[in-house]
Amino acid sequence: MFDLFPSARKLGLRTIALVSLLAVAACDVALPGPGGGPTINTSRPVPVALLVPSGSGQTGDDVLARSLENAARLAMAGLDGVEIDLRVYSTAANATQAAAQTTQAINEGARIILGPVYAEAANAAGVAAARQNVNVLAFSNNTTIAGGNVFVLGPTFQNTADRLMQYAGRQGKQNVVVVHSTDVAGQLGRNAIETAGQRSTARVAGIVPYELSQQSVIAAVPQVQGAVRSAGADAVFMTATTAGALPLFAQLLPEAGVRPDEVQFIGLTRWDIPVQTLELPGVQGGWFALPDPVLTQRFRARYEAAYAEPPHPIGGLAFDGIAAIGALVANGQSNALTGGALTQGAGFQGVNGIFRLRPDGTNERGLAVASIQNRQVVVIDPAPRSFVGAGS
Repeated sequence: MFDLFPSARKLGLRTIALVSLLAVAACDVALPGPGGGPTINTSRPVPVALLVPSGSGQTGDDVLARSLENAARLAMAGLDGVEIDLRVYSTAANATQAAAQTTQAINEGARIILGPVYAEAANAAGVAAARQNVNVLAFSNNTTIAGGNVFVLGPTFQNTADRLMQYAGRQGKQNVVVVHSTDVAGQLGRNAIETAGQRSTARVAGIVPYELSQQSVIAAVPQVQGAVRSAGADAVFMTATTAGALPLFAQLLPEAGVRPDEVQFIGLTRWDIPVQTLELPGVQGGWFALPDPVLTQRFRARYEAAYAEPPHPIGGLAFDGIAAIGALVANGQSNALTGGALTQGAGFQGVNGIFRLRPDGTNERGLAVASIQNRQVVVIDPAPRSFVGAGS
């Protein structure tokens, strides 16, 4: 999984309002704006540093590190006319080492940093890279570290919330009750849904929080029922995960009269992982977002053919980073890796579909909307294949 919430933040990017559970640490480093970044020699291979979490002593980090490097090299093999000099550095999933390795990589010629994974390490790498005007494409999905010279490649709550609320509005949904956990993830998810509601014809008409305990979930059910009734809600948007409160809500809400055949259930997280979730009666007909499944399977098949093992769930982010770098360098411009170039509006083609980087360091990804029907995942609105008419 992604490391969602760092214990440290970099400042000097912009003022960000955070929920009270996030601590803010001051930093005296001035970070470049989205137009910053080094120039490159277009007649020579482009030095790219890949920061991976190997060396932490955790087997999972070593597996992830291998998958990220493999995916990056798979992407390099498909570049047409672009040569990349990939140099791999181990961070041990540690912020201090990530900063030191970033500095070493840039001193050794790296013109862009790809990685690290965990938010605190990515934050530290961004600060170190900023001192030398180099951009960082981190594998995190934590938008609180994004901005200045740091761009996050991981899928974000805001992207998913926007996609689902826009779709809900087009399907005639008008009043949505948000049900969220009170931990940091749940609060950020709630905020994303509220922001998405401001951009959609579907509006947030009620909010029901719950603690991460069975007792609190049970107590929240009548509150959800009451909020749906009083708001005349036609949808319930939940931040709950399949490993958390979703199975309990899927059972108890229909029993309380909030039926999924009358009130649309929507999920901020994937409802198809693990596959056992598809068996739950309460999720039948529910909506959630996911990357283009055709492209995802195509990448998986290519990876397995090359390395005789499946990719890590987030291994494809390294492929995306190399694909973006390759597409920009192919234009033959010395400013290909500046913030202005990285945030060009047309975006890039990644292993899971289209994506683009925003000037604020976040990203937008083309997602499909899926539904669970007869215990099967069915795409009901395909992922877009281009950002038509979009600016940077």
